[in-house]
Amino acid sequence: MSSLDVATSQAYPSQVKRQAEPFRRNRARWGLVFIAPWLVGLLLFQLLPIVSTVFLSFTDYSATREFTFSNFNFVGLQNYAHLFNDPEFSQSLGVTLKFVILAVPLGLIIPLSFALLLNSKNLMGKDLFRTLFYMPTIIPIVAGAMVFNGVLNADSGWINLALKSLGIQGPSWFNDPSWVIPALNILGLYAVGNAMIILLAGLQGVPTEIYEAATMDGATWASRFFNITIPMISPVIFYNITLGVIGAFQYFVPAMLIGGREGNPQRATLFYNLHFYREAFVFNNMGYASVLALVLFVFILILTALMFYFAQKTVYYAGADR
Repeated sequence: MSSLDVATSQAYPSQVKRQAEPFRRNRARWGLVFIAPWLVGLLLFQLLPIVSTVFLSFTDYSATREFTFSNFNFVGLQNYAHLFNDPEFSQSLGVTLKFVILAVPLGLIIPLSFALLLNSKNLMGKDLFRTLFYMPTIIPIVAGAMVFNGVLNADSGWINLALKSLGIQGPSWFNDPSWVIPALNILGLYAVGNAMIILLAGLQGVPTEIYEAATMDGATWASRFFNITIPMISPVIFYNITLGVIGAFQYFVPAMLIGGREGNPQRATLFYNLHFYREAFVFNNMGYASVLALVLFVFILILTALMFYFAQKTVYYAGADR
């Protein structure tokens, strides 16, 4: 803006404001046009289903009935009270928690190990290894579950055959309640390529000058890793942990393919989402299934909020005021 424009705006502020008002309105209209697809998607695919779920949780609506207002019988908090009398609720939540306890650490340690390997200066063929590590993520989850159903077969799976060649009796992975959760975690490791790429990008963003200075001061590899690498990539680690926790609590498809709707063997694969699926689409109890969905939503929301709270003290952001 020239000195003349500044002087004019100071002398006639109301006139300048009136001239700028049509431009502001036009810019606001175009802004609404560009975000309209997102607003429509938010309304139709996020807010409306949430409101509908809350509404259904107070009814005994069944999917076998016609979706009309007369078929909604309000039962108050009866569906919520049924949570305390449902043994499968606590059982499915326990199965999910056991899976989460294994899945989240493995979902961080394994891709971080791959990322550290690919970030090494002495590794030859980095592009090839990066492709090989990432390639399994493009395999559909259904196909991956079927492949691992053969890989972990108690009799003909190559893992048990390798253990047998060493004189070790391999477990009955998917048929033993004690081993089915570890087997499902092994199944999930084939798709760690996404997390690996994100962690590799974080590692490559760490300034090399810091490592060089630490090396000159006599810092060992372990000291550099825990005192430089981990703090510098802590935002990326936190991002992967958050997505890992949310994804683990929503685990469904492999458990459904391996254990079926009954959660075999012996209900050991009766995950929370499988219990929710059975109530909604097998028993057609949409009211109680809505309660299960809301409980999971609130549980993940609280857990995520706690993670963000503790992240304020543990995650390092360069340039942020602590």
